Amino acid sequence: MDSEGLSQLLSPTGWALLSALPPYDETRTMALSERLREEGLDPVLVAAALTQSRLRAKAVAKFGDFAGGMLFTGPGLEQATRLNVAAHHARRFRDAGSTRVADLTCGIGADAMAFAGIGLRVLATDVDEATAAIATVNLRHFPDAEVRHGDGLALDLEGEGIDGVYADPARRTSSGSRVFDPSAYEPALDRVLELRERVPALGLKLGPGIPHSALPLDAHAQWVSVDGDVVELGLWFGPLAPEGSGRSALVLRDGQAHTILASNPDGIYRPASGAVGAYLYEPDGAVIRAGLVGELADQVRGRLVDPTIAYVTSDVLTPVPTATAYRVLDTMPFGLKRLKTYLRERDVGRLTIKKRGTAVVPEQLRRQLDLQGSAFATIILTRVAGSQQVLVVEAA
Repeated sequence: MDSEGLSQLLSPTGWALLSALPPYDETRTMALSERLREEGLDPVLVAAALTQSRLRAKAVAKFGDFAGGMLFTGPGLEQATRLNVAAHHARRFRDAGSTRVADLTCGIGADAMAFAGIGLRVLATDVDEATAAIATVNLRHFPDAEVRHGDGLALDLEGEGIDGVYADPARRTSSGSRVFDPSAYEPALDRVLELRERVPALGLKLGPGIPHSALPLDAHAQWVSVDGDVVELGLWFGPLAPEGSGRSALVLRDGQAHTILASNPDGIYRPASGAVGAYLYEPDGAVIRAGLVGELADQVRGRLVDPTIAYVTSDVLTPVPTATAYRVLDTMPFGLKRLKTYLRERDVGRLTIKKRGTAVVPEQLRRQLDLQGSAFATIILTRVAGSQQVLVVEAA
């Protein structure tokens, strides 16, 4: 958002317009824009208000009812932490005894809102002036939250009485492409990590794809998923990591939180592998990213279908919230002719295809199968003890 559009939005006229807009409907946006301009409203204000209306509608997935009273930028919304995840961040600071937290890269203020919402005093900064102004709006209901435009790394943490530090370094370029090198984050990861020498209670939000080898040995690394979508990697240090160094997965599903801790913080634990049993478990993505498939296998009294594949099989059903369980109906070596005949004999016309550890392209396979029936089936293509197999399954 440019400064002129933001300035007009924050005027009494702009705020009133934004509050009066109907629920966002893309099919009516053009007509609504023309009508508002015909009524004499500045085109810059109209464009800014309709953009906010669109972003607020999109933000409901992350912020729920709070989205209707917030301001956003497109990139800021994309990188913003979901409020239910931010609440877990905030509780770490509260439980560690922090009272004044510096959010060095506050963006639109999502995490700062969660910190302030549980009574922490917050000093939030952002290097972008418009983004800092938007964060100020979003934090307006919290008197103990202060937003400053500036470089968070330049803060006098000791002089400000900061006893907890949080940062979410930018991981996209100005053109929107992803940045994978931690030294190219803004600010660079190493520069932020240096702060734990000054304030031990340091927390970081990073992208979940960062390799384990790039993580500091003294960090507790926690991969987080929300309803099956892996959303972040949190790095927690000092009193923010009561679990100690190591790895965990936090699975947030249907309003509940579930955690798996690494049994071997120094490496990936891999249980035995073996033949497919009566049940197959598909681990949540956070469990896979954290390298905790072995721990999951122990929980369900299972084994890997293959030493290199993140599917677990078991002879017994042990429902767990960190994996999806399937009942195995049939298994067969993979072959197009064999599979096509099998599905035709069972009148299958609707097919869900899952895969792991195979080069098969599901949509291409679906076309080759030329399904004509009325029944529904789910198949999983994977390696079992090194050979390509088809598992026919149903939800357990």
